[in-house]
Amino acid sequence: MRTNKKQYSKMVKNSSPKSHILRNCIWAFFVGGTICFVGEVLIKVYTAYFNFSVGDARQLASITLVGMSALLTAVGWYNRIARRAGAGTLVPITGFANAVVSPAIEFKAEGFVTGVACKMFIIAGPVIVYGTLASVIYGAVLFVKARYGI
Repeated sequence: MRTNKKQYSKMVKNSSPKSHILRNCIWAFFVGGTICFVGEVLIKVYTAYFNFSVGDARQLASITLVGMSALLTAVGWYNRIARRAGAGTLVPITGFANAVVSPAIEFKAEGFVTGVACKMFIIAGPVIVYGTLASVIYGAVLFVKARYGI
């Protein structure tokens, strides 16, 4: 059976699941907001109850969020939340932790070095490389600007 582009587009549209954009946006907003809210609560707890400075409390909150994300990924809950919330779980620090832990868990049967240690950098590696490259370029631009007043 030969179909033209118009017929093919119609067939794809009819067989594709319907998207619930408003519902998806609401879930993403509330889940992402909840992650950020937990981070803010952690900062307040670390400053009020443990007498850390605000800077140290922010670092500890980030570390705690990464740990919580890794733990939720390891037990399989992070992916369940992500299926429902979509982009709401891509809050940078928790989404990155999930991206590093997921391949490591998936390939743990291959051994510690070749499975866990190598596979976790499949996704994280390019992010680290390009993030470092971008920061070097940004630093060079700021240096030239400060040095030569450009």
